[in-house]
Amino acid sequence: MEHQTSRLPGLLGKLGQMTSIRDTELLEQSLLRTLGPLLGVLDTSLYRVDERYGFTRATYCHRSKVLEGAAVERVVERIEQVLNPGHIDADVLAVTDNVRLLAKPCTKRLAKGAASEFLIAYPLFAANEIVGFFVFLRDREVSPSEDTMIRGVLEVFSNYYALLDVSQRDRLTGLLNRQALESSFERIWAALERHGIHLPDDGERRTPPSNNYWLAVIDIDRFKSINDTYGHMVGDEILLLASRLMENTFRSNDLLYRYGGEEFVAIITAENDAIAHNVFERVRLAVEAHSFPRVETLTISIGYAQVSAEVLPVEVLSRADRCLYQAKQDGRNRIYEYGQLLRAGIFQEVVCAEPEFF
Repeated sequence: MEHQTSRLPGLLGKLGQMTSIRDTELLEQSLLRTLGPLLGVLDTSLYRVDERYGFTRATYCHRSKVLEGAAVERVVERIEQVLNPGHIDADVLAVTDNVRLLAKPCTKRLAKGAASEFLIAYPLFAANEIVGFFVFLRDREVSPSEDTMIRGVLEVFSNYYALLDVSQRDRLTGLLNRQALESSFERIWAALERHGIHLPDDGERRTPPSNNYWLAVIDIDRFKSINDTYGHMVGDEILLLASRLMENTFRSNDLLYRYGGEEFVAIITAENDAIAHNVFERVRLAVEAHSFPRVETLTISIGYAQVSAEVLPVEVLSRADRCLYQAKQDGRNRIYEYGQLLRAGIFQEVVCAEPEFF
């Protein structure tokens, strides 16, 4: 009890730092940085899952001790985030599956020679649903006082995360908003630079397949005439239905934002342009096939471009927007990709200062 009380000032300080953060993914990193030292472990992980318990994102925090001059010990931290992780360790899958079934923390004992290690997983909740797992490995099980501490920190984290998530959502559609888009830019471009992923000016793919990002600008065709004819209440209903259709048609790890008005931005991962095009085409067809109230038929136009560490986010937006404008010019209800139009000679390489949406 005395040991737990002695940790209280440090814990409160860390919780204060954690709740000063204004970004959901930075908040997740802060959680790992907070609990790792308190539990005396070097490695902590956080996994996010979708409604089918498919792993959509993994965040790892690794702390290592290094010796510097005069035998001074220093702790070095490394944070790694993986979208749509293709491989999850079998032991992690086993322990998190038990957590999912029981809706409570679970431990898996791992034999390591004559000794043992314990893989420990706690559920992350949102609206009484499991949305992720906090996982760590150490040489002993969790004590009752540690269990109380972990549950308390995770409850504070989940409640604050929910508040932040609301602030990054569009009020009408519930999609991520422009503020969230700007935060995603920072993380994605930082990840590209870490992995040395670049794209030459000819638009050809030269990057490892698992790290290919594509950004699309999506616009509802002739939306102004819908508002003018039926009024803004019907227009809002159309926006809401269209956003739901797109959100349900995109894959669980794809990111969809309402940029403003009838304009949306999507960021997806795809091995190559053909796969990216198929993803966007599936979304276009889903909207076209749906029967909307009053207007019945609705279409969207899409322009997209590949993301590169050497090209600023505002320029990638401009490239996608130029493709969208071309799709509108050529009759709407179609999809154009920047590299394709560049190679066809329809576009000349220029640098745009700001994207234009319409």
